[in-house]
Amino acid sequence: MTPKQSLHLLLLLLFLSGCSPFKAELQPEKLAELPPSYSVAGAMTEVPSRWWHSFAADDLNRLIDEALNDNLSLRQAWSRLVQAQALSQQVRSSQQPDLNATAEQSYSHTRTDGDTTNSDAYSLGLSSSFELDLWGRVAAEVESQNKEEQATREDLHAAAISLAAEVTDLWLQIIAQQQQQQLLAEQIITAQSYLDLIDLRFRKAQATSLDLLQQKESIAALQAKLPSAYATEQLLRHELAVLLGNTPRQPLDLITTKLPQLQPLPPLGLPAELLQQRPDIRAADLRLQAADWDLTIAKADRLPALKLTASVTTSGDFGDLFDNWLLNLANNLTAPLLDGGYRSSEVERQQAIISEKLADYQQTVLTAIHEVEDALISEQQLQQEMSALQHQLSLAEKALSTAKYRYLKGLITYLPVLTELQSVEQLQEDLLNQKLNLLTNRVVLHRVLGGDWTEQLPVQQLEVQL
Repeated sequence: MTPKQSLHLLLLLLFLSGCSPFKAELQPEKLAELPPSYSVAGAMTEVPSRWWHSFAADDLNRLIDEALNDNLSLRQAWSRLVQAQALSQQVRSSQQPDLNATAEQSYSHTRTDGDTTNSDAYSLGLSSSFELDLWGRVAAEVESQNKEEQATREDLHAAAISLAAEVTDLWLQIIAQQQQQQLLAEQIITAQSYLDLIDLRFRKAQATSLDLLQQKESIAALQAKLPSAYATEQLLRHELAVLLGNTPRQPLDLITTKLPQLQPLPPLGLPAELLQQRPDIRAADLRLQAADWDLTIAKADRLPALKLTASVTTSGDFGDLFDNWLLNLANNLTAPLLDGGYRSSEVERQQAIISEKLADYQQTVLTAIHEVEDALISEQQLQQEMSALQHQLSLAEKALSTAKYRYLKGLITYLPVLTELQSVEQLQEDLLNQKLNLLTNRVVLHRVLGGDWTEQLPVQQLEVQL
């Protein structure tokens, strides 16, 4: 074939490569019908995009900033993103011709009939190869990897959202344990005052030794709770320190001593808005698209592939090395004929993967709506329980006051007083735990609603020590 004919063939093939018969058929949103709204209406009050700022706690803000910079699991997510970006660059490189250089030097020593001949030979060369993307296979590989890279970024965003929620949850639990210890200390002081009263009445023969023993037993029960509360606080501090990328005994420098007030519900938006607010949904959608491009690759792989190669070489003595050039152009056409059904099976496999990814996308969306609804229903139930506990505590305090009055008048034994005192103590503890439950449930609600604040994550500099 003459050079002119080769040029015409090349132009024709380039034209054909721009008319790929295979394109990714992006899947429609075959989802279960989404509800028009949530079962609970959100408040109109706006909250900061970084929702934990609504707690107005400087130490919490500092802890989450530290976690977003130093958490080791988040660093792993960043590393996976860098890997995906590198893979994308590798795949994109297949759309460009490669170029390789070669250099060779040889020495020969010949001895014939007493004569010795020495010679040096040199050669230089350049070679290049490029696959014409006749059916869009290479372009589909690039698109598929781009979608996977974007999905990996969404995985990073999802990890950051979960990390912020986990840090906040641990911070709340630590404060609750501190308040629990403070409450126990106050209850012990109150119980001690009752013991002093009983002891005074006992010396006046107005109380029995059983009354004294019962009150001492009640104080001992309160004191027995203190070590457990302290140990729980320390374990929570260790867990939070590790989340921050520190050793367990690293000081946290917490300054908040009371649980924050629960704010009104944030604006909830519509269930359909979760499709953009939740990074896990966006990641599932992107992986569905990547699977669709993989199907395009499998289809195109069943057709012939054309690879162009070119090389330029020169060889000879060093003095005339650049005088002798050889140009070589070649077209290599490879067409699959028999493969035992491998390629057709690959198409079927990719179709099944698309079906799997579509189901995963649907499941992710439904799970997201389910999580929001659960958090809303839980808040309603917890609020009702809180109101009931507050009312019960009010009644218990009145009953304790009445029992104490009747006991001092000698109308009843000490047992009703002790019963009501222990009831008040338990209800105080229950109210503290209920307030913690409401706050942690609100953290869950913020997490499951997602958000776009992760777009401003601090970029981590990955250091590798070899």
